[in-house]
Amino acid sequence: MSSSSSKVMKRGIHYLQQLSTANVPADLIHKGQQRVIDASLTLIRERAKLKGELIRALGGSKASTSLLGVPLGHNSSFLQGPAFAPPRIREAIWCGSTNSTTEEGKVLNDPRVLTDVGDVPVQEIRDCYVDDDRLMNVISESVKIVMEESPLRPLVLGGDHSISYPVVRAVSEKLGGPVDILHLDAHPDIYDAFEGNKYSHASSFARIMEGGYARRLLQVGIRSINKEGREQGKKFGVEQYEMRTFSKDRHLLENLKLGEGVKGVYISVDIDSLDPAFAPGVSHIEPGGLSFRDVLNILHNLQGDIVAADVVEFNPQRDTVDGMTAMVAAKLVRELTAKISK
Repeated sequence: MSSSSSKVMKRGIHYLQQLSTANVPADLIHKGQQRVIDASLTLIRERAKLKGELIRALGGSKASTSLLGVPLGHNSSFLQGPAFAPPRIREAIWCGSTNSTTEEGKVLNDPRVLTDVGDVPVQEIRDCYVDDDRLMNVISESVKIVMEESPLRPLVLGGDHSISYPVVRAVSEKLGGPVDILHLDAHPDIYDAFEGNKYSHASSFARIMEGGYARRLLQVGIRSINKEGREQGKKFGVEQYEMRTFSKDRHLLENLKLGEGVKGVYISVDIDSLDPAFAPGVSHIEPGGLSFRDVLNILHNLQGDIVAADVVEFNPQRDTVDGMTAMVAAKLVRELTAKISK
């Protein structure tokens, strides 16, 4: 956990200790926190219900992408700017500089293709000193609420990569079994508990794998990995494709077929999987990454039923003045929408 996030949590813990010393009943605090959580979930539930009703009134669809923002940054080990990403991505999607049609011909302003149920109010919940165990449960429950409203499928806007754990957990639990995961990233994010934080953005896939939520995990774009990353990958049977061998692996990765025999495919795209020449607005700049077209070729050619996805680790505070990385993230969201909706 970063020093700044540790300070925030310590202030929250200290405040609760003060309340306890002042003989404020713990049950009173817990019930108040739960009211805030329930209100947050109610808003997402009602928005998802409305969007589902609208799609069905328009004739329905087999699968429709619905955006869900999770503006969480405190589990970042370096910078917390990803917490500000969801509104910047939405703004870029609809900024008007390009038309609303994806490369494969899906029209985004058709609600049967794309809707939006808003954000999990992460900061408002944390302001009530809700700990990360409960916060992760709120994120999981929010994802399940979206999935309950057929034909919606969640495309989650991060936020740091710690959000992938509660999202994948929810998807797997809701569908009743594991999924195959395609994970694009410069880092494997599979530390057991980076800097002592089990919910670190660098530990999300360790939680996913130990929970049995994925059958196969393919990690593509890796170029910052140490001994623990490789050992953890071997322990969990992860298929790690490093950039140093990408030219050899390219044909395989551009012709993937996933999801057979499980509940579908989950895609997680960390913006830093891209070379910083294409996406400078990230917290962890790692040269030598994928080109944008490399990523699109992998996504466009992937065969499988995409049941959910996330786009994470865009840091608006490090983006260019003209918002180049926001547009990159938005384009990824647009093309993932085209893969999910049908």
